[in-house]
Amino acid sequence: MSAPGALLARRSVSGGSSGLLSQLLLAALCGGYAGASALGWGSEELALIMGDFGLSFAAALAAVSCFFYARTQESLFRTAWLLLSLSSAMAACGNAVWGWYEVVLRTPVPSISLADMFFLCFAPPAIIGLLVLAKRPATRAGWICLALDSWLIGGSLLTLAWSLALAHTARLEGGGESVARAALPLAYPLLDIVLVSMVLALHFRRSKTNRSAINTAIAGLALTVLSDALFTSPLLRAHYESGRLLDAGWFAGSLLLAYAPWGGRLGAAGFATGTEAEPAAGGSKAPSRPIAGSLAALTPYLAAAVCTLGILHNVVAGRRVDRVVLFTGCTVALALVVRQGIMLLDNIALTHELAQKENHFRSLVQGSSDVIMIAAPTGTLRYVSPAAAGVYGRDAEELIGSQLASLIHPDDLGRVVHEVRRFLAASPAAEPTTRIECRFRSGAGEWLNVESTVKRHQGGLIFNSRDVTERVRLQAQLQHNAEHDSLTDLPNRALFTSRVRQALGGRRATDRDTAVLFIDLDGFKAVNDSIGHQAGDELLVQAARRLRESVRAGDTAARLGGDEFAALIVGSGRQHKRIREDQVHEIADRLRLQLSQPYRIDGSEVRVAASIGVAFAEAGMSPNDLMRNADLAMYRAKAAGKNRVELYAPQMRAEVTRRSALTVRLRAALHDGEFALLHQPVVHLATGRIAAVAAHARWRSSQGILFTPAEFLRVQEAGSIEENARTAELGRWLLEEAVEQAAERHRAGHQVPVAVRLSARRLLDKSMPLESVEELLTQHALPSGALIIELADSDPWIAFEELERRLMALRRLGVRIVLDGFGRGHAAISSLRRLPADVLRLDRGLVEGVVESARLHKITSGLLRIACDLGMQSVADGVDVPEQVLALRAMGCTYGQGMAFSGPLDEYRLRRSLHRSQFPLPGGAARPALLATRSFAGSYNETPVPPT
Repeated sequence: MSAPGALLARRSVSGGSSGLLSQLLLAALCGGYAGASALGWGSEELALIMGDFGLSFAAALAAVSCFFYARTQESLFRTAWLLLSLSSAMAACGNAVWGWYEVVLRTPVPSISLADMFFLCFAPPAIIGLLVLAKRPATRAGWICLALDSWLIGGSLLTLAWSLALAHTARLEGGGESVARAALPLAYPLLDIVLVSMVLALHFRRSKTNRSAINTAIAGLALTVLSDALFTSPLLRAHYESGRLLDAGWFAGSLLLAYAPWGGRLGAAGFATGTEAEPAAGGSKAPSRPIAGSLAALTPYLAAAVCTLGILHNVVAGRRVDRVVLFTGCTVALALVVRQGIMLLDNIALTHELAQKENHFRSLVQGSSDVIMIAAPTGTLRYVSPAAAGVYGRDAEELIGSQLASLIHPDDLGRVVHEVRRFLAASPAAEPTTRIECRFRSGAGEWLNVESTVKRHQGGLIFNSRDVTERVRLQAQLQHNAEHDSLTDLPNRALFTSRVRQALGGRRATDRDTAVLFIDLDGFKAVNDSIGHQAGDELLVQAARRLRESVRAGDTAARLGGDEFAALIVGSGRQHKRIREDQVHEIADRLRLQLSQPYRIDGSEVRVAASIGVAFAEAGMSPNDLMRNADLAMYRAKAAGKNRVELYAPQMRAEVTRRSALTVRLRAALHDGEFALLHQPVVHLATGRIAAVAAHARWRSSQGILFTPAEFLRVQEAGSIEENARTAELGRWLLEEAVEQAAERHRAGHQVPVAVRLSARRLLDKSMPLESVEELLTQHALPSGALIIELADSDPWIAFEELERRLMALRRLGVRIVLDGFGRGHAAISSLRRLPADVLRLDRGLVEGVVESARLHKITSGLLRIACDLGMQSVADGVDVPEQVLALRAMGCTYGQGMAFSGPLDEYRLRRSLHRSQFPLPGGAARPALLATRSFAGSYNETPVPPT
């Protein structure tokens, strides 16, 4: 229980205890006074004192109590309590005057005295106070009915009292000399009759506010009126003496009136003045009492019956009907007729209003798009609104009498029954309604998603239902779209990660069965660039279909973005590690073969390959770690030649860490100017003259470490987007620096072209537009033919059409093109067939064994003849020994580059070599040759020689 709740509970217990003690004390005082009165108080003098001043004290206590309550408490009926205080004060004064005569003066009380005036003033304030306490009618007809009810009660009582006693009293007193003496004995009972009428009328019309206090006050006044009635009786009045048992009624009535304003407050759980205590949270509201309402409706008839009894008493006794009785009876009958007429008109108006409201609500129910159903406690439908025909496709009459459970989907029935039972067991105040969503059977046999608001109704339930099938479908579609790729409808990265997490969460610590495959389509960018993005999307859709059909039923295939896919292979945990690895590797290789099959798009075949990385789960591994390992394995597959499957190994992460660190250092080196440019001469094999120079970048770090291109350009081969951006920056620096230094050498008189090695990806990169190359040549005034681009890429998945357009544009600028690495890789023939090139560079692997291997000798000789037939010049890379120079020259190779002539030189040594302009050849010069300014290529795999 919360602290405020505990405090209220303690206050409630404290208030209840105080109320009980007060009631016990009140009962003890009244009982003690009644007992002492019955015994005569032990002495006549004490009886007189208690009979007079005791009653005065009790009435004064009631006056003070009501007055103090009205002044100190914020009550809604402060005026009523002040009037009741005044009424009690009149009674106290009357008893005090009575005691003054009997106790102090020791004389009989005069027949007409000041005490009579005070006693007569007791009733009017009490009557007005009761009127204030009564529930005020809301209409004029209500006020008239209240007045008629009061007269019916008062007239009936007057008729009965007059027939029984008052007529006799009037005749006895009428023989006197004074009118006051004759009227006074009748004034008391008449005022009491009025007071009783108000008490009865108030009982049936009392306000709900502070009902306990009003009931106590009514009980006190009723007890006082009863004692007055007994006192006015001729038999008791003739033998009345102060201090007798009759005084106990007046005493108890005064004490009840004194207790009334505080009693309800002491007994209530709360302390709010003038309001009833609210029912406890979770408790049910106290049921209304229909008996009180019935008695209120029967009040006119009971009053007429009492009046009739008074008249019958006179008739039976053989007495003549008194004129007072006759007049009063007639007025009572007239009042009853008038009241019934008013009630009849009121009932007619209420019936008409009720019919209008019923028609109004019937129209609302019938015109509502929601279906309203009333179900009995047994689940039988007792009412179904006409909207059921439009919502469920079933007539309302057909559904009435059927069981609600027969409409609900069997899979939802248990949940609905549980929710209904829980709702019925809950407190109506705490949970007035509940909401249930389930599937209902329609007239066509389909299942509709229905949302119902449920309320209690006479032991049963009211269902306000509406069809939310479209909303549920839309929510399901939105959920599906949030978790699936819009193009291929495969699970996206978020859903794939969630399923990987579920697979890892359900594994035992010793399992190593779950595997993740990362798949990248090799050559997809070339498809986009060559035949358009729409064709690329169609290829992705077909690839996704193949992937979905290739995985098992319990596995998950997903598209992570772009041309990257993934597959989750869930294991059973019962196979040996090596067997499981072989099985997953076989699945991955089958996927690779499926994805590498030709794709039929727009009537033509398109080919791409797949590089797949596989990673197995380890104990305690997170989903991100597992997916990152598979990603690393996939990048290793691409770096190792693509179209292959690689299993993750721990050293891959170390290599990535090293490459990332190298990338960071490479970026800093570019900004800090740690790169230098060296040039290696390209020599004409027939004359030994220098035909061109190949530019090479060297990086001497701040720590004094010298990196060759084979080391720091490896980042370019399998790096991330950020790493490739850094190597692109290095390529731009290399081109700009080579052109600038070549222009300086041209101005110094050394007309030797410079060769710069660039990959096909760099040429296709938007960060290096053709305009920048043209602007660079114009800026440094480098003549046509002075720049050579070595195309150093054998990737078969590049867009050859776009590459061809780029190379043709460069040739129009006077740039010569060299096909680098010919004889290495499977794209050399395609490049030779499709790309515009001026020179063919033999790969170092062919040159190294050309002397020792007859097979390589024949292959190299054949390639050189192909170049000669195509009208292309040739240059051999890696010519390191004189025997290679002789063999290549004999085969018809035009140029050579390697340690047989010179390694990479700094600018000073290069200019000395250019000034000499010729290297000695083994065996002497073969024949003179004219050195044309054509394109030549340099090697990135030469023996590293530190610059001096």
